[in-house]
Amino acid sequence: MRINNIYTYLCNVIQMNTMKARLNLTIEEPLLKEVKKIAAKQHTSVSELVENYFISITKPKKKAFIEIIDALPKPNIPEDLDLIDEYYKAKMKKYGL
Repeated sequence: MRINNIYTYLCNVIQMNTMKARLNLTIEEPLLKEVKKIAAKQHTSVSELVENYFISITKPKKKAFIEIIDALPKPNIPEDLDLIDEYYKAKMKKYGL
């Protein structure tokens, strides 16, 4: 529990030391009204919505497990190789059977 408190404290300190910059956006009035409604439902501000969106699009993308596996070099295994037979041969050799 103490580690969580320390982590929370450090995150707050880092956030406090981050300087905010002002950004002016121009959007259509009806869209702004809808965004304000969404922000109110989420108990946040339009600024936080925009900031969170910018954070999400600037994060490095994590590769899916399948993409990592597909990127590995492919083994050169002959088509006619019986892998089950090879497995048992290796076990017999290992255990001296």
